[in-house]
Amino acid sequence: MAVHFDAKLMNDVKPSASLVKTKQHFDILDGLRGVAALAVVIFHFMEWVFTDINQNIIGHGFLAVDFFFCLSGFVIGYAYDDRLGKLGMWAFFKARLIRLHPLVVLGSVLGLVALLFDPFAAPITYDFGRLALLFACSVFLIPFPVMPDRAFNLFGLNAPSWSLFYEYVANIFYAIILHRFSRRALGGLTMLAAVALCVVSYQAGNLLGGWSKDTFLDGGARVAYSFLAGLFLFRSNWIIKNRLGFGGLAILLLLAFLMPGSKYNWLTEALVVIFYFPLLVALGAGSTLSGQWKKVCQFSGNISYPLYMTHYAFLWVYGNYFTTKKPPLSDLPYIIVPAVIVLVIFAYVVMKFYDIPVRRYLSKKWR
Repeated sequence: MAVHFDAKLMNDVKPSASLVKTKQHFDILDGLRGVAALAVVIFHFMEWVFTDINQNIIGHGFLAVDFFFCLSGFVIGYAYDDRLGKLGMWAFFKARLIRLHPLVVLGSVLGLVALLFDPFAAPITYDFGRLALLFACSVFLIPFPVMPDRAFNLFGLNAPSWSLFYEYVANIFYAIILHRFSRRALGGLTMLAAVALCVVSYQAGNLLGGWSKDTFLDGGARVAYSFLAGLFLFRSNWIIKNRLGFGGLAILLLLAFLMPGSKYNWLTEALVVIFYFPLLVALGAGSTLSGQWKKVCQFSGNISYPLYMTHYAFLWVYGNYFTTKKPPLSDLPYIIVPAVIVLVIFAYVVMKFYDIPVRRYLSKKWR
């Protein structure tokens, strides 16, 4: 979120693109961010049930991460393109750390607690030194894929942190290089990244990689294209005026996640990421929002990042429960639906009583 969850950066800035000047805040993009975060959570629940994504009703929910990256590129361009030179690189990095890292830390803590006290898991075999190293790497976003019982995730304590790692990489490249690129140069680089994404998708058969030891470089291709595409959208002022609203665009976004799987996943997923997600961002930035949906979009955007970064500790507990107890499929709706609701409530509590106060404190201290 996150990653990719920086809608609040869009306040208090003076964008250079003429059409964007008319907008103070992209509320619909906030709302879509929350829809994507919810899709990720449901996908993670369902992948324990259906290991084959072609059988999973929301088998392409993982593409929400690519949507997050595209949003991130657009929003970073909106927030910083015209003021990074005056702001300074160090101030930019501090702002990004304050925005993103408190939940990286909390996600690591929750992951460690879940590992130690999971009632459905086998006794852990990691000694204190290994646990301390796992935790330190998780807190500082250093990939450490050494847990075979967790499929060699780059971040075994909190799997979604892999996308935060790449978000930081994208932000570093933006501050050092990309903000200096002309629109033409950025467009050329975006096209090269699209080619790399297609190669990765064809070789792997899909775009599911990036989170594990064996698919590490796949994540680089995913963030490279989507972040660049979002940034290019902003630089090109490709904002499409429309009346689809939040409801219509949320349905269009969900269709990408509910897309049936096939032997051509490598092609359909690449097409969605390369063309469809940038189109949705352009439509979301140019659509109008009725008053009744404004609070929904604000709430959705606000909890998207806390939900994304705190849910996976509970997913490991659920996964171990599912594999040891083997509940019938007919019972799963009565487990998953309440669990998702509880996770949304928990994300709101985390936002209200941890994330916002910590960021406020750090902002005051570092200012």
